[in-house]
Amino acid sequence: MLARRIPTILPPLSLEEALETTKLYSVCGLLSPQEALVTRRAFRSPHHTISNAGLTGGGTYPRPGEVSLAHHGVLFLDELPEFRRDVLEVLRQPLEDGTVTIARAQASLTYPARFLMVGALNACPCGHYGDNSGSKTCSCTPNMIKRYLQRVSGPLLDRIDIHIEVSRVKQDELLGRGNGEPSATIRQRVVEARSRQLERFCGSSIYCNAHMNSKQMKLFCQVSDDTKSLLRSAITQLNLSARAYDRIIKLARTIADLAGEDNIQTLHVAEAIQYRSLDRKFWG
Repeated sequence: MLARRIPTILPPLSLEEALETTKLYSVCGLLSPQEALVTRRAFRSPHHTISNAGLTGGGTYPRPGEVSLAHHGVLFLDELPEFRRDVLEVLRQPLEDGTVTIARAQASLTYPARFLMVGALNACPCGHYGDNSGSKTCSCTPNMIKRYLQRVSGPLLDRIDIHIEVSRVKQDELLGRGNGEPSATIRQRVVEARSRQLERFCGSSIYCNAHMNSKQMKLFCQVSDDTKSLLRSAITQLNLSARAYDRIIKLARTIADLAGEDNIQTLHVAEAIQYRSLDRKFWG
C-alpha cells in the first residue's frame, strides 16, 4: 500500500519526461488509442516469477522490459528475496546508469531505465522475526534468516539508497483515523525540493541529486569537518563501500533540500546513515 502511494507524492511529469515515457509505451504497443501522451508516472509491479527478458527487455527484436516501462516512475518488487538471483542481478546496470542494453544477433538496443525502485521483504522466511506484538513467534533459525536475507546480494544492496525496517501496524492505528499528512502536502515539499535541484543543475543533463557524478558531488555536497568525522566512523563501523558512501552523501543533499537548507549539515548526514539499516543489522 505504501509503495502504491509513492507516485502521488512525486512531481508531475515534465513535457520531456512525458514524451520519453510515451515513446516507450508506444514501442510496446501499450499506449491507449485515447491517450496521445502519458501524463502520469508509471507504477510497475512485476511478479517474482518474472524472467530476465521480462524485467530488462528482450525478444528477437529487443523490446523494452519492466525497468524501461517504469522509466520516470516506480518499479515495485514485492517479496524481493523470492525473485531469482540472476533476475535481481540484472538490475545493477539500470540502477547505476539509468539505461539498459539488450544485445541480440539481429540488433543491440539501449533503452532508458531511470526509475525509482522500491523493494519489500520480510525479515525472515516465516515473516514474524522482530514482531513485537506477541501474537506470533518466529520459527526460523539464525542460519535460515541469514540465507534468506542473503538472497539479495551486497552489490545490489549498495545500489539502493534507503533501506529501513517497517514495524507491524498496531490494531489501534489500523482501525483508528490516521493523523498523517495528506499526499498533496508531502508532494508540495517534494516539488519544492526538485525545483531547488533543477536550479542547481541548470545547464546540465541531470535534474536531481541521484544523478550527480563525482565532480558535481565535490561542488554541491561539501560538508564540515565534524560531518567528515561522522562519515569516517560510519565507514569503519558499517564497512561501507565507496558506492554506499556516495549514496549517503547524495541522500543527505536531498534531505537538506527537503528541509530548505542550502548546506548539508551533520544532522542530514546522520539521518542518511540511519537509512542504511540492512548494512547495520544483517550485512554489516
